[in-house]
Amino acid sequence: MSYFREFIKGLWRENPVLVLMLGMCPTLAVSSSAKNALGMGIATTFVLFGSNIVISLVRKGIPSKVRIPCYIVIIAVFVTIVELLMKAYAPAELNKTLGIYIPLIVVNCIVLGRAEAFASKHGVFRSALDGLGMGCGFTLALMALGAVRECIADGTIFELQVLPEHEPFVLLKLPAGAFIVLAVFLAFMNYLKIKKACREGKTYTPPELSCANCNLCGKEEK
Repeated sequence: MSYFREFIKGLWRENPVLVLMLGMCPTLAVSSSAKNALGMGIATTFVLFGSNIVISLVRKGIPSKVRIPCYIVIIAVFVTIVELLMKAYAPAELNKTLGIYIPLIVVNCIVLGRAEAFASKHGVFRSALDGLGMGCGFTLALMALGAVRECIADGTIFELQVLPEHEPFVLLKLPAGAFIVLAVFLAFMNYLKIKKACREGKTYTPPELSCANCNLCGKEEK
């Protein structure tokens, strides 16, 4: 059961976009349509899954002082594989849209964060499940944002017309539209957390920004 929880935590409880607020750059930049969001999500999931496995395998042989550069090199290998596969098999339009955001997966805080926070401390199977779960959670969140923006803006989802005679709403295609839709999603997530806390007779307190669960810089919280 613990292995199952390791996978599903990234889908909801620790969703990298809607809960942990990670990977905001690609989230806001490529979620203008469901197709772009799916492409970015699959690419990131592949990198998360592969890099988590390799980092877990070699974690004991990497000196702590150079662990971050080593992790980045491993992640960069998988990003290069993804980029070459996309150039060979993905539609040219998708390649053009995602553009620089595929190489930037190398420094995506989701990927590097899971490498440091999880893969470097756990076995291969758990690390693989963690990477796959976080990647799927990222993909689902991205697709939800993309589907809403595309539907309201053009009346389509995955370029299929779902709202006949729809008047285009251009704002949702612009960067400002990404912020608006993401804000609505986050407000809904907070609403659910508040309702859950009320049912349990508790008071919901928003999480504070701290270094308690982060060790990327090598410093510990005082």
